[in-house]
Amino acid sequence: MHFGLLGPTEVLRDGRHVPVGGPMVRALLALLLLDAGRVVGVARLIDGLYGESAPSANALQSQVSRLRRILGDGLVESHPLGYRLAVAPGDVDVHRFTELARQGHEALAAGDAGTAAAVLREALGLWRGAALADVGGAPFASVQVTRLTELRVTATEDRVEADLALGAHHTLVAELRDLVAAHPLRERLWGQLMRALSACGRQAEALAAFAEARRTLADELGADPSPELAALHVRLLRGEQTADREKSDVPSAVAPGPRTALPAALTGFVGREEELARVRELIGRERLVTLSGPGGTGKTRLAVEAARQVAAAGGEVGFVELAPLGDGAEAPQAVLAALGLREGGLRPPSPADAQARTATDRLVTALAGRETLLVLDNCEHVLDEVAALAGHLLARCPGLRVLATSREALGVLGETIHPVPQLGLPPADATAEEAGAYPAVRLFAERARAVRPGFRLEEAGAGEVARICRVLDGLPLAIELAAARLRSLTVEEVAARLDDRFGLLTRGNRAAQPRHRTLRAVVEWSWDLLDEDERTLARRLTVFSGGATVAAADRVCGPGTVDLLASLADKSLVELVHGRYRMLETIRAFCAERLAEAGEEKALRSAHLAYYLDLAETAEPFLRDGAQLTWLERLDAERGDLHAAVRWAAEAGEHAAAVRLVAALSPYWLLRGRRSEGGKAAAEVLAATGAAAPHGLEEEYVLCVLDAAATGAADKAALETAEALMAGRPVVRPFLTLLWGSFSGMSTGTADPRDAADPWARALTHLGLGYRSWWAEGDLAEADRTFSLALAGFRGVGERWGMATALGALAVLADLRGDAERSAALADEALELTGVLGATEDMAELLHRRADAGLRRGDLDAARGDYERGIDLGRRAGMPDALARGHHGLAEVARLRGDVAEARRLCHEALAECPAGWITTEQTRARVSVTLARLAVAEGETAQAKGWLRRALSGGAATQDLGVAALAVWTFAEVALTDHEDEKAARLLGAHAALRGEPPDPALAARCRSRLGDAAYERAYESGRRMSPEETLAILSPA
Repeated sequence: MHFGLLGPTEVLRDGRHVPVGGPMVRALLALLLLDAGRVVGVARLIDGLYGESAPSANALQSQVSRLRRILGDGLVESHPLGYRLAVAPGDVDVHRFTELARQGHEALAAGDAGTAAAVLREALGLWRGAALADVGGAPFASVQVTRLTELRVTATEDRVEADLALGAHHTLVAELRDLVAAHPLRERLWGQLMRALSACGRQAEALAAFAEARRTLADELGADPSPELAALHVRLLRGEQTADREKSDVPSAVAPGPRTALPAALTGFVGREEELARVRELIGRERLVTLSGPGGTGKTRLAVEAARQVAAAGGEVGFVELAPLGDGAEAPQAVLAALGLREGGLRPPSPADAQARTATDRLVTALAGRETLLVLDNCEHVLDEVAALAGHLLARCPGLRVLATSREALGVLGETIHPVPQLGLPPADATAEEAGAYPAVRLFAERARAVRPGFRLEEAGAGEVARICRVLDGLPLAIELAAARLRSLTVEEVAARLDDRFGLLTRGNRAAQPRHRTLRAVVEWSWDLLDEDERTLARRLTVFSGGATVAAADRVCGPGTVDLLASLADKSLVELVHGRYRMLETIRAFCAERLAEAGEEKALRSAHLAYYLDLAETAEPFLRDGAQLTWLERLDAERGDLHAAVRWAAEAGEHAAAVRLVAALSPYWLLRGRRSEGGKAAAEVLAATGAAAPHGLEEEYVLCVLDAAATGAADKAALETAEALMAGRPVVRPFLTLLWGSFSGMSTGTADPRDAADPWARALTHLGLGYRSWWAEGDLAEADRTFSLALAGFRGVGERWGMATALGALAVLADLRGDAERSAALADEALELTGVLGATEDMAELLHRRADAGLRRGDLDAARGDYERGIDLGRRAGMPDALARGHHGLAEVARLRGDVAEARRLCHEALAECPAGWITTEQTRARVSVTLARLAVAEGETAQAKGWLRRALSGGAATQDLGVAALAVWTFAEVALTDHEDEKAARLLGAHAALRGEPPDPALAARCRSRLGDAAYERAYESGRRMSPEETLAILSPA
């Protein structure tokens, strides 16, 4: 048998739940389990169970007898001094947790962070809720709860310490913010937050965290920070790197690993133990399981707990909240976001990117090789689209399992439907002791204790509570709403009022499902008990799709909401999650009806739009400076409401506001890799506004067109309008400079950076000039100079995207000059910045560039390592182009090591991974063709080599990749020499030099010169240098 106290009391026999009985029996079992295997004295048991209330002479013996009937006579042993539970400590989660926490702490102290992190995760995964959740009223419980909670927080601190040592600082920041909010007086957590922020390069935020910690300690304890925390502060002020930042060569945050970002459990999980075991069994056996039933039955909570157990066992879990979606077409983007994936990198999209990469394609690549449980919550309002997506992913991703919650089935082939039943109800003739063991009554009692500490079922009247639960059909949400009323009513008063309400209900609409009528009636009853101010706020809050902060509620719903929000939370009509007040969908739907009845919807939508337009326009300039990460996180939290505001503005004819909002969000969508989301929103606005810009918003309109065009959603008229507006126009909005230049291929604004008023725009102009010097003019020295100016400009404003882009370019140039040490340092800094931004695609590309540099300097081991890391990122992030690029790099490593067969195998693997139509993979396809040609040359198969090279030239021409073309021409020269076409080889070496801007390979040139002689070689070489690219292609065409 196995026993659990880290949550509601749990007894498992052969994997099946054993009902434990009433509160007194549970309390006795808990007392004995806390000392499992040891004798617990009678006096201690009586004191722990009854406190100062003297029990009857045989009260303890009566409870022991009940416990024996539940567990079996052999487990509860009588001894002269008391009783002993004959179980091993390892069979009790409390003792197993304590032992694992000790082992993890010792591993951490010994410097074995990997073992420590794994062991501590296992320990913390044993927790299913608050300790002793359903025996909290017993006199002994409070001391034990405090002790166990302290152990849990300490183990969490140790696990965070281990993760910091492993370099996982990027993934810890959000968790640590939650932890210091929950435990504001724990200095170790504050120090860990400061170190994590510093390791991410967020020095200002780390210093701000110290200031907040110092203020909190002074206000609460009248104390200064400890010497250790103060010393850490001094190191940060001096700009000293923390040890955490030095741990990892590659920021771990950009490698999307197993995610377990499940909704926080605000209350214990009560009464569904057997149902949970059944769901775990189903998702272990079936690939698509749908938990069905009406609102309020606890589908989401059951799914979350099942997923939490999978995650605790080391499984990868993604939770997708579909309720905020206004359109089923947004489902793939919602799943991407839940898995921590992006649709694209930081590079602005070009016309060739439109429609090339879909969110669904990226999901297939990301999930195809992974064992993942995907929870799709609240599917009913986007049923058709979610069903199609689930079917598509399941068919292509063999390791994927889907757990859906919906009021109706998805209708996908192979779906297993599991109707979620009501909570178990006691029969009418159950005794008080028996009633307390039933799930519905246990849930009522736990929620009652949350609003009335010290609530005891026996004193309140177990029979009345059971009657309430029966009236409410055992629906969890209805029970929670009723129990919340015990703050101001007695159990008898709640029962009487519900009797009145449900007497009317039975004479109401009999066409509705009984459980639906029950839930609506109890929500209506809760509504009627609100005062007028509470009702006003409750209905107005429904305008928010993703919950509201206090500040947002104040601005949109009217001032003075703080106390009203707290009151609604006390009544279980809203819940506070990570600083946002949210409504359950069932309650939100009811309150939204009241908003419509009050005639306030348009006014509230207008206020909502005004608030989010102000937020987006306030954020936009900060996305170009050192506060970039803070504002990205803030916009992340408001993403659902920002999109809802765009949609409503378009539908309501608020064209100017809609265009302004899209323009303000354009940098956010790019930096977060959410092109489809931005493209869809922009397309909706363009459909409403037509092919004419609102007066005075010409640049904003062009940004809207570009966002739509990035996904192929801009029509011809809108594009023509944008081109006409941009003709000869000096650009005012800095971000438009970037997006229009990338899309049109034309420079906008001034070519002189000194004429740009905005410092970010000046840096951006230097960046553009650097690329022109490098790619169009072949002047590497000038490119290096202007990229350095761009980097200095971006550093000056603290903008990470620009810094990463400039650093990546400078790293390649340094490598081309042979300065390997500087190239590596620049690439490492660029990698760190892209990691902070979560830009996985750019990270993989930087790793591949660094690997290319390793190839050029002959460091094949380093190159192989970087290619493999880039492939791993590509696989986890759903980037087939990164897989193709990396496998081609590994093919080059194999070729240089002389392993022709392995090189050829990797080349064909890379070709198979190149999605058709993607410009980046067309370039990779061309480069792979060159490698296959070189392999053919090595084996003397020159005819085969020519075929591959013509493919490479075709791809290079199609993508305007002169580097690929130059490499192909160089290889053609090698083929010509092999075929004894020496003059042709010399001409091709000249053509290569013209294309690349570099002298030919010395060894190949020397072979050619020795055959032709100096004079003939020079004539042929110069002839080739004067050839146009078209002439070069002509002499390479088959005869």
